[in-house]
Amino acid sequence: MDDPVCPLDYRYGRKELKDLFGETKRLQYLLDVEAALALAHARVGNIPKSAANEITNKASTKFIKVKRVNKIELETKHDIMAVTRALAEKCSGDAGKYIHLGATSYDIVDTANALQFAESTEYIRKELKNLRNTLLNLAKKHKKTIMVGRTHGQHTIPITFGLKMAGYAMEIERHLERLFECKSRLLVGKLSGAVGTGAALGPKALKIQEEMLKELKLGVEDVSTQIVCRDRYIELLGVLCNIALSMEKFATEIRNLQRDEIGEIAEAFETKNQVGSSTMPHKRNPITCEQICGLARIIRGFITPTYENAIQWHERDLCNSSAERLIIPHSIILTDWIVYKTNSVFKNIKIFPEKMKTNLMISKGLPMAESLMTTLINKGMGRGDAHELMRKTSLKALKEDKTLKEVFKNKNKKLKLLSDKEIEYALNPINYLGVTEKIIDKVVKKLSH
Repeated sequence: MDDPVCPLDYRYGRKELKDLFGETKRLQYLLDVEAALALAHARVGNIPKSAANEITNKASTKFIKVKRVNKIELETKHDIMAVTRALAEKCSGDAGKYIHLGATSYDIVDTANALQFAESTEYIRKELKNLRNTLLNLAKKHKKTIMVGRTHGQHTIPITFGLKMAGYAMEIERHLERLFECKSRLLVGKLSGAVGTGAALGPKALKIQEEMLKELKLGVEDVSTQIVCRDRYIELLGVLCNIALSMEKFATEIRNLQRDEIGEIAEAFETKNQVGSSTMPHKRNPITCEQICGLARIIRGFITPTYENAIQWHERDLCNSSAERLIIPHSIILTDWIVYKTNSVFKNIKIFPEKMKTNLMISKGLPMAESLMTTLINKGMGRGDAHELMRKTSLKALKEDKTLKEVFKNKNKKLKLLSDKEIEYALNPINYLGVTEKIIDKVVKKLSH
């Protein structure tokens, strides 16, 4: 295409994935199914083995060209008929007459889809594993890198950057599990004709279907209509949307922590000459994270038409076809792309531990109010009384713009609840990380395989 329209053609997506959804590779998937169908017929004695071998030998884009198939389709207005005619043209003898025997178009299309799913989701799986390992390395490296935890956008109590990364790593591990678990339901084909009865295949229909899908290493749709049941595709899109959501979540956290007023981490520039803004020379925008967030929303946007595609008139209509030509390649290519880009961001991320410590202090010790409350409880004060005391102390510190330590020590002079040593210990963030290290160690042990 001389002047491409779709950004996948020139901006987003890895070449390996785009090649899998290109016209040539798609044609090869369809030819693979036609070849497997011919071999299955030969195995049950329906057609000569020599014919099946000839069909198999010629069912290759070495012989069958996209240009020729497209030309035939202009005449037939039917994509699968164009493929079968182009294949028949190249087969010697009478082998051509056995092509597509007993099949309907979507026996070929949906089975080819399954082959495409199998190969393309493997790329996503590998990149998810790479991302998981990157996050795991960050969890180990920053196990003790202390920072403030935040809820509702407000400072809470201390955590470590390693704990945040360990949580992300486990989230990716769950996506790997989901992707694996859905494959048994996703990687299925069909050979059952126009309404799922297999009538055109004769009495050996089930055996032919079994042989064809065994050849392709796919499962069998138990009961089909003219198509494979679309609840399977919904599950795949659900997993892809879930993965995309995590990528946006991680990227959003980086964007927030990169704010000038926070400045705890930053997306690295990819090149030394990278420009942040066309008008503001000082800008270092988190553009990759912003791209991840934007594309994740596109992926999730495909979930609604995917659900609607499962609603078919009787045994089949054609409404799903046009939508799936967009949904399937875009969702898979873009999911792979944002996982790949997220991994790149985390592999090169800039981390500023000193700024994390500084930010922990700007709330003047208020994040340690819970630590003091817990210390008071351990010394025998009732939980409710300890909470009320620290609530009032915190409010007073805020009102008077003083540190929590200063206000509490003044109260403690009168109440004599804690020693100075106990107060100092309770106010040191490093002493209030709970079992953070044990949690991270547990994650590292679980995922180091």
